[in-house]
Amino acid sequence: MDLSLFFFADSATNGDNYRLLLESARFADTHGFRAVWTPERHFHSFGGQYPNPSLTGAALAAVTERVAIRAGSVVAPLHHPVRIAEEWSVVDNLSGGRAGISFASGWHAGDFVFQPENFKDRKNIMVETARTVQRLWRGEEVDFEDAEGERRAVRLFPSPVQPELPVWITAAGSPQTFRIAGRLGAGVLTHQLGQDHDALERNIATYREALADEHGDRAPGHVVLMLHTMLGEDREHVRELVREPLTGYLRSSMDLIAGDPAGTGADGFDLNRIPARDKEFILARSFDRLFTGAGLFGTVEDGVRVVDRLAAMGVDEIACLIDFGVGRDEVMGSLRYLDALRARVAGQAGAVPA
Repeated sequence: MDLSLFFFADSATNGDNYRLLLESARFADTHGFRAVWTPERHFHSFGGQYPNPSLTGAALAAVTERVAIRAGSVVAPLHHPVRIAEEWSVVDNLSGGRAGISFASGWHAGDFVFQPENFKDRKNIMVETARTVQRLWRGEEVDFEDAEGERRAVRLFPSPVQPELPVWITAAGSPQTFRIAGRLGAGVLTHQLGQDHDALERNIATYREALADEHGDRAPGHVVLMLHTMLGEDREHVRELVREPLTGYLRSSMDLIAGDPAGTGADGFDLNRIPARDKEFILARSFDRLFTGAGLFGTVEDGVRVVDRLAAMGVDEIACLIDFGVGRDEVMGSLRYLDALRARVAGQAGAVPA
């Protein structure tokens, strides 16, 4: 099981902005973590600190030497595929060949002010964009229509360092999306915000089955699970440390969903019609669910149990979301416990340094 870092800050609760990103990325780089993931998010404080992962990826490339630099995710239907390929080829060059992209279809209608015509067919556009970016990355010429209506062959510059672009598909819980990732031969990036353990296990099985059907039994695949993360010396101390910031983070997420033009959550209920008291109840239940069963919280020993359970389900990498509102000093201090977990998982000496 690999461990990596994942970022999706609510900028309304994170006064340090990008300082935590850069400092923790340096820690990950020097302590054997697999990757650093940054997202694409628009027009809301929840995640809005990261409107373009290629920009943050370029910054990370300048301050690290070993850790992989990945987009978690690029919302493919919002962009021209050539633009995606160009920007990430620059990141690949700046990093010496450490770039990777998870492609997402998008879900919030408000984001599609960039490409409103792409919203209805966004899943198919995501697939075609991922394939086109991969072709460009390999050095193929791809035809596009120019301003005169003529077909023009386009080749990628600068040429990337890696001959193949590492690719994932971002899946929120739909079996169809897991199946798409398998058929593409891509990895899958997912989370447990909308799927319980049983649903996640079924979706991973669906992904592996589609991967084997399309690419053979030896196709390795790669399942990355994002988990909100905070480890420390004492589980109850960690609970109290994260309770207020994580609840506020979940509240901001709920506000984002309620602000969608459709105004509905994943289960189809209208969040705008829920009384304030009921919203607080939902938030309290959501916090308890994340802390006890859908996150990576507590002590190193708690973390070992989480890793063992997820490994048995077929998860290859945990992407640890650490910037949900806890203060920078506390987060940086907690990374030594996360590194101890990484060492334990890797079979190294995992004692937490004083």
